Amino acid sequence: MPKGPIAILAGAGQLPIQLLSHLERTGQEVRVLAFRGFAEAELQRRANATVDLLDLKTIMSTLEEWRPQAVSLVGAVRRPGFSALLSAYSLLRNMHEVKDVIARGDDQVLRGAVMLLEERGHRVVGAHELAPNLVADRALTGNLQPGADDREAIAVGLELLASLSAFDIGQGAVIARRHVLAIEGPEGTDRMMRRVRWLRQSWFGLRRREEGGVLIKAAKRGQDLRVDMPTVGPRTVIEAAKAGLSGIAIGAGSTFLLEQENTLRTADRLGLFVVAVDLPWMEIPIG
Repeated sequence: MPKGPIAILAGAGQLPIQLLSHLERTGQEVRVLAFRGFAEAELQRRANATVDLLDLKTIMSTLEEWRPQAVSLVGAVRRPGFSALLSAYSLLRNMHEVKDVIARGDDQVLRGAVMLLEERGHRVVGAHELAPNLVADRALTGNLQPGADDREAIAVGLELLASLSAFDIGQGAVIARRHVLAIEGPEGTDRMMRRVRWLRQSWFGLRRREEGGVLIKAAKRGQDLRVDMPTVGPRTVIEAAKAGLSGIAIGAGSTFLLEQENTLRTADRLGLFVVAVDLPWMEIPIG
């Protein structure tokens, strides 16, 4: 193993915090570069440096100073506008090449960021490689199990997400039997489920119809798991319950399950199932 710390480039959410805690518990030397306006307050207090998302020169110079053995991009960020991305990336890349990358969608922008890091000699690794215990395996299950309607919804959801992968759309969908209630867009999983909750309210917003349904959360076909792996945690379960869903199905071996015990306990308390399902398009070892 090369010498040097592991560098975490941290966006929003609990995953960067949990990854940092795991690495510290296992005795790893870690440096955190937190993205201003995205990283949680707790993480910013623990960070070694804070930087604007598009300040690529500072990011690269900081990493050059740290000389990390590996770099991990972890946590959510909102995609900046086209012109801001073009201006930032063009400082380090050919402008025509940058336009082509940006125009292809969010996945390509993330891969472009990985490419920049690798071109400067950094080894980019996924959080799942650094902390495999945070990833859901196929044995994951709570006390409740999906019924026949739920299993049908899961099958439809997986087929839907596989078909949508080529269009760089989100990693989640809500399905009730064979009916597509929502597809995740740039707003993220929680807001998608709030849309479902709103759709299920009565005309005057006084009562929600309990109709069941399943949140399916999975990595896209061909997704680089080093960036933007799907994430589920206790808050996901709470939002699913508020939306009147029966449960959650997540891609085995390719989805982060934060606070696993707390997540499963919350699901049991709220009467939801949580299961891991194999993704036909993923060719990764599953423990």
